[in-house]
Amino acid sequence: MDWTTPIDAYCERTSAAFWSEPVNALTNLAFLLAALWAFRRWRARGGGDRATLVLIGLVGVIGVGSFLFHTFANRWSALADVLPIALFIFGFFTLALRRLIGLSWPLTLLGLLAFVAFDQFVAPLAEPLLGSSEAYLPALLALYGMALWLMGIGRKAAGRGLLGAGAVFTLSLLFRMADGAVCPSWPLGAHFLWHGLNAVTLALCLRVGMAYEGRATAQNPA
Repeated sequence: MDWTTPIDAYCERTSAAFWSEPVNALTNLAFLLAALWAFRRWRARGGGDRATLVLIGLVGVIGVGSFLFHTFANRWSALADVLPIALFIFGFFTLALRRLIGLSWPLTLLGLLAFVAFDQFVAPLAEPLLGSSEAYLPALLALYGMALWLMGIGRKAAGRGLLGAGAVFTLSLLFRMADGAVCPSWPLGAHFLWHGLNAVTLALCLRVGMAYEGRATAQNPA
């Protein structure tokens, strides 16, 4: 496999040049800003929540990886783009099961394995409808599922927080899917909006996770 094979996946890119996607590349600053905001909030809360700190670091890495993909635009940079996203999704899902829902570690790990299997089953089925965005459908469904679960067991503040994150992520996914469709009339495309809204989604998830630090049965996150 040639890891330097060029990839032309988005409307804005018109050549293999490094800066062929300037807006898509530079809007990854939104992830760095989200990570900085979350880090400052983490420090203000005492800085003892190591699990959330790892997720905050991953948000920053997501921004760097996506920048690399929208500049180098090849196979190795594509891996740098998608791997941190996958790690954040599975990491936050684990944190949510353990901290927000309050499952034991054995049940949390069992839930994570079930989610991995669900991801592998659902994503390919969604490809005809969602195209390259199919990989994100399981994460979206998981956000809504956990939000409803939390509200059902009385943890309404956390549930509303994840519902908000899910709503923003839904809009984000729609813009990602619209990139190719709007290209003939809007050469810039819509992918840059995916970056900004995704950064907001991750920040909202981190906010809920931090608010419930050490309080798996808490009802009112600060």
